[in-house]
Amino acid sequence: MPWIRRFSAVPPVLLAALLALLLLVLAAPAASAHEERPVTFPDGSGSVPEYRTGEPDLLVCKTGRAAFERRIAAFPEQLRKRNLALYARCEKSGYRHLQAAVDAVKRPGMNIAILPGLYEEEPSLPKPAGACASLKAPDSSLGYQILSYAQQVQCPRNQNLVAILGKKNLQIEGTGASRLDVVIDAKYQKLNGIRADQSDGVYFRNFTAQRTTFNSLYVLAGDGFVIDDVLTRWNDEYGFLTFASDHGLYKNCESYGNGDSGIYPGSASNINEGRGYDVPRYSIEITGCRSHHNMVGYSGTAGDSVWVHDNEFDQNMGGASMDSAFPGHPGLPQNHAKFERNLIHDNNADYYPFVADGTCAKPPVQRGYEQGVVCPQISMPPGTGIITAGGNWNLYENNWVYGHRRAAFYLNAVPAFIRGEKAWSKQTDTSHHNRYANNILGKDRKGASRPNGMDVSWDGQGRGNCWQDGPDGSSPGTLPQCGGARGDLFGGSDRLVGEPVKLAQLLICADYSVQARRLPAGCDWYGARGIERVETQLALAVAAVLLLVGGVLWWRRLRASRLGSSAALLGVVGLALDVAGSTMPLAATPVPAAALLCLGLWWAGTGLALRPTRPWLARLSLLLGALTLLDAFDKAVLMVPWIPLSPAWIRTLIAVIWVLWAVIASATRPGTPTRPAGPPAEAPADDNDRTPVPKSAPGAASGPFGSAGARPSAQEPTP
Repeated sequence: MPWIRRFSAVPPVLLAALLALLLLVLAAPAASAHEERPVTFPDGSGSVPEYRTGEPDLLVCKTGRAAFERRIAAFPEQLRKRNLALYARCEKSGYRHLQAAVDAVKRPGMNIAILPGLYEEEPSLPKPAGACASLKAPDSSLGYQILSYAQQVQCPRNQNLVAILGKKNLQIEGTGASRLDVVIDAKYQKLNGIRADQSDGVYFRNFTAQRTTFNSLYVLAGDGFVIDDVLTRWNDEYGFLTFASDHGLYKNCESYGNGDSGIYPGSASNINEGRGYDVPRYSIEITGCRSHHNMVGYSGTAGDSVWVHDNEFDQNMGGASMDSAFPGHPGLPQNHAKFERNLIHDNNADYYPFVADGTCAKPPVQRGYEQGVVCPQISMPPGTGIITAGGNWNLYENNWVYGHRRAAFYLNAVPAFIRGEKAWSKQTDTSHHNRYANNILGKDRKGASRPNGMDVSWDGQGRGNCWQDGPDGSSPGTLPQCGGARGDLFGGSDRLVGEPVKLAQLLICADYSVQARRLPAGCDWYGARGIERVETQLALAVAAVLLLVGGVLWWRRLRASRLGSSAALLGVVGLALDVAGSTMPLAATPVPAAALLCLGLWWAGTGLALRPTRPWLARLSLLLGALTLLDAFDKAVLMVPWIPLSPAWIRTLIAVIWVLWAVIASATRPGTPTRPAGPPAEAPADDNDRTPVPKSAPGAASGPFGSAGARPSAQEPTP
């Protein structure tokens, strides 16, 4: 028929790709990770600043010598004496607030020493007044104004407890025995604790910053910075945020209690774009830090060229993540992060109940961050070690990754229109050349068994990705294997679109909003279990349809066929295994592939049994069986190379057509076979089995056709 010919002219690949893109459009994250004024990367001419040990140029201390002496009484003697000497000097010529000391910096290379104490920066707390109360600037999705640099200079206290604007080579150091001896506290009254904006060469050391409505320590558009032995905690979004910066170093830092991540090197300078694995340098180095009890320990939208080594990320919802999912970040898509020798373990916290019960709807000061409350700002899968959502050329080597409820590694692609780029040539430009090799999975540093739920969860999209063998399985069941050298791999693929069920999961799970208290039903990220999970619901729905249609088809057409009955039994087994394989405990086992194997044999057997009576439906069934068996091979043995889509996409489209065709075939009455010409069959021997034949009219010929169908005899004259 013409309409059938027109439909078949549409390439199934195009249909699948369009469907996948539609799903991803709907699943685009509603929130923005970090909204800032348009910025460009530094020119890269700076360097990582060196720590200076000389006497400070400016001092900051609180009044009350007796209280100060009590604070430092337990310090080592030499350090206690130094602080007493500095305090005597500060009483005469020092400042009582850090912002006042920063404002007094008049030349590059100055040092500010902050003596032990609690600094609430009271002059910065009043609400904006005058011209600063009526600045014209766009609002972010979270409600704060996105101010220009000129507006920050004009009104530095609008959003910042301490604003460092345009200062060069400034060093700020606490003089206590530990970073907890100097505390800078915004009391949830400012967006940022400390903001260093266009301040190249800034060095922060030995203090704590806490309790903001966004982030504690913010470095923006800086060429050269060091964050050394600093603690940040209890913030709506980030502990440390560095953005559009180069020549940066985090070392010996700690962060916890943050609604997004403890450490966020977003839009790090994109110095290695266009390169392979071997690069001349990294823009930011992070080492010796611990980030724990946050939504995620480390995150980086456009976290490009970041070297993350010898850190610990634990007790978060997720250990580390990098992505290309949010617009407004220079350097997208994310590329060239290098993770090595990190301890990434036990990231199984679940803070979504604080959203569900209304805790996160209260004002920040009432939420209980200090008692362990965290308000997750975006959607993410809890119980995961490292999440890469749309990254390229990332290296994950020689890390310990263990004790995760869901997966050690999670990789999925993000099309370019999610980040605001609409060119067709860019839509599949993420999730390529990520290498996961030589990591210690499922064991701690002492060798004790600490399994992950699975080693890898991958949507199947991208090229050049590879993994090592692991003890806890993967989804899909077979993965491209890394070779000994970077760039070597076996069993690679080049898929334009991820697996359909995983895209459906993303569609459901991404519809999260902390502000609206919206936790999507059906997503196990937010607590759905068993039949509540969208994957299991889809499997049950498919099983119900196929069981009904296949059962009726067998009853009407195939119940007399031994082959058809055997195939139907395999189909029932396959559907049961498919439902079981959709559950979290079995997703990374051979069960999903076994389900596809049984279903493929069912369709193949059904096709063979239908050939005598329904040849076209038989051909379609055989095609569907072959595609299903190919899908089983693709998921369990070796990913089929050179195809732009998983066999699951084409199989799904063909299955829809097969269901409709099978319904039609089952609804029509089986046709009566035409009796072949030839001599009449022998009459039954038993009179009881005979069919009564009406008497012939006188003179009518008798025979197998009876009186009604009597033929004229050759001996009889025709009338």
